[in-house]
Amino acid sequence: MAQDLLDTASVERALAAAGVSPPGRLLVLEQVGSTSTELRSRAVGADPWPDGSVLLADDQVGGRGRAGRTWTTPPGRALTFSVLLRPQVPVERLGWAPLLAGLSVVEGLRSLGLDPVLKWPNDVLLPAGTSLPGWGPYRKVAGVLAELVAQPAPAVVLGIGINVHQESAELPVASATSVALAGAPASRARVLAAVLDRWWERTAQWRREDGRVTGRLADACTAACMTLGRTVEVTRPGGQLLRGTAVALADDGALLVESGGRVVPVHAGDVMLRTVEDGPAV
Repeated sequence: MAQDLLDTASVERALAAAGVSPPGRLLVLEQVGSTSTELRSRAVGADPWPDGSVLLADDQVGGRGRAGRTWTTPPGRALTFSVLLRPQVPVERLGWAPLLAGLSVVEGLRSLGLDPVLKWPNDVLLPAGTSLPGWGPYRKVAGVLAELVAQPAPAVVLGIGINVHQESAELPVASATSVALAGAPASRARVLAAVLDRWWERTAQWRREDGRVTGRLADACTAACMTLGRTVEVTRPGGQLLRGTAVALADDGALLVESGGRVVPVHAGDVMLRTVEDGPAV
C-alpha cells in the first residue's frame, strides 16, 4: 500500500471532491491517545467547539471501546475520528446517536461497494467466507463509542474507528477485518467523506423530527441491524441473564427483547449482548 497520509489538506480535498459539507471545526492530529478525549476537552470551556466539529488522528494510540475494551491499530492503517453532536433534541432520545453513527458507517461503506451490517448497539460488520464462534459469518470492521457531554448543554461525542488498510497479519484478533481485505481499497480521507456525507443527512432527518426516528430513517435503522430477529443473551448489571429474541428497536433506540412472554427494553450502556446462534461470546 502506498503511504496514506492523513492531514487537514487531504481531508478538505476529499470532502470537497465528494461534495460533503465541511465540519463545524476540523482538526487533524499526527498522534493522539484518544480522539474522543481530545474532542471532549474542546467541547467545553471558554470557546466550546460548535456542533458538527470533527477531530481526527493519523495515529491513535489509546483508542477506547465499550466495557473498558481498547481499540488498537498500526500507525497509518485505520481511520480514527470523533464527531461532536449538539442536536438540541430531548435528552431521552440521545440513545439514537450511536445507532445513527453506526448506520452512517454502514451506508458510507456501502457507497464504496461493500455490504456491511450493524450489530446492535455499536459494531459494524462485513460478511466473511467462513464462520467464527461468537461472530458467525461476519467480521468487525468498525466500532462506535458514544459519550455524553453535559456542559454547556447536553451533547454527544461519537468516537468512530474503522479498519481501512490492515492486512490479515496486522489485525489484533481473528474477528476483525478491514476495508482493504474486503476488496474496496480507498484512502482514509475518502472513507471519512463517505461516512460524514451520510452522518450529516441522517442527523438532519433526526433533528427535524425532534429526536424521533420514524419513517424512512426508522426503516433504514431496522434494515441495517442484523441483531433483529436473532436469539440473544443479555448480561445485565449484577450478572442477571436475559435470553430471548431481539424483535425491534424502541422509540429511544433501545433493543426490545421478547423473553418469557414479555418484551424487555435493553439499553446499550447497561448490558453485554451476544447472538446465541453465533456461539460463545467474544
